[in-house]
Amino acid sequence: MSTHVYRPQERVYDLLSKEEVKSERPPRYVSKFRPAVIQEEKLPKRPMRTMGPAKVEAPSPENFLKKHSKEPKLPDKVKEGRINPLRKPPVPTHTEIPPMGIQTKRDFIKTCTFVTTKPKPISVDTHKGHREELENSGRVPKYIKKTDFGKVPAYLQHRNTEKQKAQELYDNYVKEQREKQAMKQLSEEERRDILEGLKKNWDRIHHEYQGLSVVIDTWSKRAHKERLEADMKHLEKKIEMFERFKVIYISEN
Repeated sequence: MSTHVYRPQERVYDLLSKEEVKSERPPRYVSKFRPAVIQEEKLPKRPMRTMGPAKVEAPSPENFLKKHSKEPKLPDKVKEGRINPLRKPPVPTHTEIPPMGIQTKRDFIKTCTFVTTKPKPISVDTHKGHREELENSGRVPKYIKKTDFGKVPAYLQHRNTEKQKAQELYDNYVKEQREKQAMKQLSEEERRDILEGLKKNWDRIHHEYQGLSVVIDTWSKRAHKERLEADMKHLEKKIEMFERFKVIYISEN
């Protein structure tokens, strides 16, 4: 088995001396705050700045929490010979002479007489004993004593008069239009005949609509379906109008 080693071909250009290209590194980054940081490091620092005091005095074992130590303390008892301002003076003895000649303008008859007030009637509306004043509970017929009780309010009277005026104006307008355009009022039989004819047309179109295919895949089928739906909506509006209005006018033209 022969081995073949691949060797590149020699060229004349390889014999020429080549200049060595030295790659220069960019200058090292130095922060502009470096001198300020060095100057701050040289300044004297305050001791125990972050870790707290170096030495803490240990608590004494004698200062333990005692019973009733946090309860509020009452004031000390008043010593003998001093008068406590919170207590009333003692009752005078039979040997003491009361002060004489003291007069006052106070009327003891008026101040001491007690005027009895009649309690307000209450109402209990729940089994749990909820109480409220009877007057405000709505069970006292106090509104029937008003002067305008049982009368039509003024705003309703004003509204009724405006409604009556509007109806009169409308009637006059219809009368004028009838005279100008010779409008004719449909009789009840004609209105019923037209209504029955509209309903028959709607039933016919609805029957045709129900007979459409389930899958509508062509433009002609879609247009036919939309036309039937539009005709049904138009007939529904006309039927609703003839059922709602009993008096209908039509022009001779």
